[in-house]
Amino acid sequence: MSQIRLYLDEDMIRRALIQALRNADIDVVTTSEVNNLSCTDEQQLIWATAQNRVIYSFNMRDFCRLHQTYMEQGIEHSGIIVAERQSYSVGEQLRGIVKLMAIKSAEEMRNQLVFLGAYIRAE
Repeated sequence: MSQIRLYLDEDMIRRALIQALRNADIDVVTTSEVNNLSCTDEQQLIWATAQNRVIYSFNMRDFCRLHQTYMEQGIEHSGIIVAERQSYSVGEQLRGIVKLMAIKSAEEMRNQLVFLGAYIRAE
């Protein structure tokens, strides 16, 4: 089983979070690093899937809708993680992502929509 590789959309670009993820040896790229700024959410999801990356976003409404549309149409994606609120600290996000990655592989994330809060609150 392979480890989850992350793709952070424009909402998630906080230097402290990116550095914390990298310090934890998590493979992460951002929209700005791959020149995908201003792409639509669907274009971001398509890119992430083509690169076998799980997208991480605060944009819960749009990514929940996209996930539902994909599932209804039988279209696959490599996984979506959404943070339910923007007030999560960098430490909370890091702990949640590390916990999620300890439980799920990249293969297990395929076609999954995961709410980060479940992993932040999990004991």
